[in-house]
Amino acid sequence: MRYIIGFLAIALFGNVAAAEPRFWVHEWPNTDFARSAVQSWVEIRSGGPPKDGIPALLSVDFGPAAQERSLSPREPVITVELEGQAPRAYPVRYLMWHEIANDTIGDVPVAVTFCPLCNSGITFDRRTDAGVLSFGVSGKLRNSDMIMYDHQTESWWQQAIGEGIVGELTGMELQSLPSWMESWEVFVSRNPEGLVMQQPEGHLRNYGENPYVRYDSSVRPFLYNGEVPPHDIPALARVVRVGERAWPLERLSEERDIREEGVVLTWEMGQASALDTRSIGEGREVGNVRVKDGAGNDLAHDILFAFAFHAFWPDGKWMIGGGKRD
Repeated sequence: MRYIIGFLAIALFGNVAAAEPRFWVHEWPNTDFARSAVQSWVEIRSGGPPKDGIPALLSVDFGPAAQERSLSPREPVITVELEGQAPRAYPVRYLMWHEIANDTIGDVPVAVTFCPLCNSGITFDRRTDAGVLSFGVSGKLRNSDMIMYDHQTESWWQQAIGEGIVGELTGMELQSLPSWMESWEVFVSRNPEGLVMQQPEGHLRNYGENPYVRYDSSVRPFLYNGEVPPHDIPALARVVRVGERAWPLERLSEERDIREEGVVLTWEMGQASALDTRSIGEGREVGNVRVKDGAGNDLAHDILFAFAFHAFWPDGKWMIGGGKRD
């Protein structure tokens, strides 16, 4: 794993020293460390790669979905469908290695993000009160989740919650847009006139391969010292998060259709886990999930690991079924 290999070299010294921001000032001279929402600097750890060591994409090229031949049917893509625009698919085979794709759909600037260590895939509107931002990968983790940074102020942002946590824009929140992870086959069948992100140029990466083999079968997440989830839910079990509620994917895959709290969740077979086998398209079955409101409108949501939900929403509601909520 990229994070693990880099981390082993600095584990004995780096994370002890990094318990205070002075350790990072030389790398981040433009970040205002006096402004922070982080309660303890020990929460932030180096994942191994330095700033921009995982290169976010500042522009993205697309091609017609009907002409795409390199993607396998079951491999996951992140789908974004904005009104009046052709649906777009962002293959996880590329986001696995870049984690952030800065793009503009019509007149909406977006950041399509994927944190492999949390399985968190969220699309954000890049427009803020501070202007339109673009994002890079800091190389830092908090609760095993990617910390992004904006190029304009070099403030740090927590990907799972879309909030500024260090720097000038601390406390500012990004608007998350409805997007979802589904198999390439499902996307292209529904959107034969859609667009698909093309392989990034100028980067030597093993696109289509998973560098975190069997990660989602692990007992403990990487670089996470927080509490385990309640209800005996495995730390790396997937949950569907809508706001501050989480539905275990295992429950949804058994019931296939859940209607609760004004939310409609559905599940069908056909998507491979990106974090299982070496080949992304051959991973174990995790299924395709859609999340809508009662009127049939797509809702912003995330499918992340249970430990990450518990870490960032410690008072969140677990929709475990059987009349139980916690």
